[in-house]
Amino acid sequence: MNPRRVYLSALGMSTTLGQEPAEILASVFGGPPPTLAPETIWREGGAAVVVGRLRHEPPALAAAWRGLASRNCALLATVLESIRAQVQAAVARFGADRVGVVLGTSTSGIFEGEAAFAHWRAQGTWPADYHYHRQELGAAAEFLARYAGVEGPAYTISTACTSSGKALIAARHLIQAGLVDAVITGGADTLCRLTVRGFAALEATSKTYSSPFTQARDGINLGEGAALFLLTREAAAIEFLGAGEASDAHHISAPDPAGAGAERALRQALEEAGLTPGQIDYVNLHGTGTGLNDAMESALMARVFGPAGVWASSTKPQTGHTLGAAAAIELGICWLLLSGYNPGRRLPAQVWHGDPDTTLPPLRFTVASSVLPQSERRVMMSNSFAFGGSNVSLILGEARP
Repeated sequence: MNPRRVYLSALGMSTTLGQEPAEILASVFGGPPPTLAPETIWREGGAAVVVGRLRHEPPALAAAWRGLASRNCALLATVLESIRAQVQAAVARFGADRVGVVLGTSTSGIFEGEAAFAHWRAQGTWPADYHYHRQELGAAAEFLARYAGVEGPAYTISTACTSSGKALIAARHLIQAGLVDAVITGGADTLCRLTVRGFAALEATSKTYSSPFTQARDGINLGEGAALFLLTREAAAIEFLGAGEASDAHHISAPDPAGAGAERALRQALEEAGLTPGQIDYVNLHGTGTGLNDAMESALMARVFGPAGVWASSTKPQTGHTLGAAAAIELGICWLLLSGYNPGRRLPAQVWHGDPDTTLPPLRFTVASSVLPQSERRVMMSNSFAFGGSNVSLILGEARP
């Protein structure tokens, strides 16, 4: 067993696309439409904003979890059930103290905090069942470790839209350092007024449906969801091949127009995986639908992958931008595309809500007939870029002996 090799042995996910693997892929491939729609409850004055709601509402947590109960934790509990058997097997194999938890989130229990504050403003008292701890960022990892029955290191990373990507990298480091043998890792974020109004204040939200790389693009649709992987040193069908991260600190909310930090992350991931750009079969783009990101990312992809390009698409028009959970969810989509749930080797077609912007460097966007090649090993990359110049690139692929 090579101590440097780490595998993505199981995945649980819940988004606008669904919760079961077959359901998610059917929606990704143009089946039942994702659950994005205009809502009027998020903005002052009742202004409509398009958001991506979970297709399946998570059941409320039992009273025993009162101090940590939040919609985020309820969602994590639901997704954990999808991989509980594999987690229990890892605990039996390695011991509870050798299984950790590393999560990414932006919102934690802020939605519940908003409701509690509204109660305080109206009544002058806090709700009887409110506890501030549930909205602390660390609450997500603390809850999931207790809920899953694991006792290894458990902590949360919050770096905006790269949070769960950095969580995956940190989980991989824990295994490679020999501190644990398996990690439950990924991320969760749910809708709340703080993020919807915050992005609206930045003029970053779309007036309709987000349309990355089109002439009509005008911003993002916020969404919610979660994805959890079981990372382990034991061999599995899909391997975590490489990762890159860079913090260029160009601007608090705008990407470096040259994409220098983002390029370092991509090339670091390729180098760590021992791959050339030509060996990547598909890239899940950050693809937010903002003008600054589209311009930076198009130029970056053209530089790294050259004139031949690589099949690429943004799945955010289908999931919404799930903030701290986005990197894990988009890697989860790649995991499903590589898995036995996708025997036809199909790729998701780029969703267009308008005409492509021909002023951007041309990319090789996927179409309905795009498929993965017949090759010895298929490999994918997923990229995430965040506020403050935080950049993450992740590579996974079919494992070799």
